[in-house]
Amino acid sequence: MNEQEKSFLEKVKIIQGDNYATIEDTNELTPSELKELVNYLDQTPPYHSLSNLKILVNHTFSREVDQYLEGKRYDLVDEFLTVYKKLEKSEVEHSFTLKNLHMISKNEFIHIWLESMKSSLNPPSFLSMGEHMKAVKTELGAHYKDSCIAVYEGDKGIGVMMPHIEPGTKDEGRLFYFGLIPVERGKGKSKLLHKLALSLLESEFHATYYIGGTSIHNTPMIRTFQANGCEVMDRNRVFNKKSL
Repeated sequence: MNEQEKSFLEKVKIIQGDNYATIEDTNELTPSELKELVNYLDQTPPYHSLSNLKILVNHTFSREVDQYLEGKRYDLVDEFLTVYKKLEKSEVEHSFTLKNLHMISKNEFIHIWLESMKSSLNPPSFLSMGEHMKAVKTELGAHYKDSCIAVYEGDKGIGVMMPHIEPGTKDEGRLFYFGLIPVERGKGKSKLLHKLALSLLESEFHATYYIGGTSIHNTPMIRTFQANGCEVMDRNRVFNKKSL
């Protein structure tokens, strides 16, 4: 790798899984550096075998950059909002039961997670559930079971929350996934569960701030962010290249 390549690669964040990669934090790049990055990915064999390669293009880039990506066979699949909240210690009253992978089987957790993904207002995932679980293990490491939490109301699984500290940081709290099964949506539960997830990030994972995000089309989740004091900090267009 020459110095020029090293320069633009150091400015972005690359989340790498077994069969996918996501490029984030492109706001630090110039338009020419973003094009160089796209060309680098095209010319680097490890990226050729991936099922999906995703690039988050910051809203500050012109549509000319979009056209360049489309010319390289990337499809615009979504627009994504990123939010921020400083976390403080808080007690959240609730009647839910939370069970992580130390308490329930992987199959039970996967079943509830899969149900929570159905009819989502976010774009459908291109990964299988097996690939999703591999991604959790790869990104979160040895303590991933602590983060895989199923939410129960009585004995019924109604959703999942996956709080964790972002790898490479000491105190950045994130939710790998957050969602309710379809029949439990629209009942006001999302706001309370999200508030509970933020409380867990502060108390159990020792996060001092939260970074979250969702599709601009997911109005209910945007309302949940707003209700829990999250502020929009960034906006990105999401480009995806399948079957390289």
